[in-house]
Amino acid sequence: MTVIVLAGMIAAGKSTVSAKLAHELGTDLMIEPVDENPILPLYYNNKEKYAFLLQIYFLNERFKLIKQALKNNKNVLDRSIYEDELFTRINLMEDNITQVEYDVYKDLLDNMLEEIEDMPKKAPDLLVYLDITFEKFLSNLAKRGRVFEQIDENTEKGKKDLAYFKLLHSEYQKWYEEYNYSPKIKIDMNKYDVNKKEDWDQVFKLIMDAFDESVRDQEKDK
Repeated sequence: MTVIVLAGMIAAGKSTVSAKLAHELGTDLMIEPVDENPILPLYYNNKEKYAFLLQIYFLNERFKLIKQALKNNKNVLDRSIYEDELFTRINLMEDNITQVEYDVYKDLLDNMLEEIEDMPKKAPDLLVYLDITFEKFLSNLAKRGRVFEQIDENTEKGKKDLAYFKLLHSEYQKWYEEYNYSPKIKIDMNKYDVNKKEDWDQVFKLIMDAFDESVRDQEKDK
């Protein structure tokens, strides 16, 4: 049985990789419903007003997803609760939320993670971190075409959005190094176009080799 979670910058390729991975493994794919999120477009227009509400919304959705995944013990998630705090911390660093709001959020997150630890399966089998350069991120974001995500560097809002994404990209590297809830693997997505079969085959092998090693380590610990 398998629980694998994806992580990485917006537009890093998580949705594509997670869908292909779930198909290869014959397992369920659990997708964060971004396009159905009523708060996200509001947040991009007014981060200071909607940042805290957005983070609580995401936290609740990701908590439901990880509980279901660990209970079923057969899922691939395109994003998970384990990287949720990163986005909230960025909003704190950018003064989009207050320290009090962050403390309330963090207390709620800690309570949720404690509940996860009491489940029969306590953590994913593997975290797959998709790493891309900031230039690649900008290119992918433009191609994705979501109106509320587009950056116009000629406007004050666009300059703020660019600074936000630069900070997020930098902090993601630190987050990955500190992640310790499960075995993990970093994949350099600058090298691969997973829509090409030969590239996908290489990425899939990297993931499966890391997963097999994780399973062997779990067997040793029993």
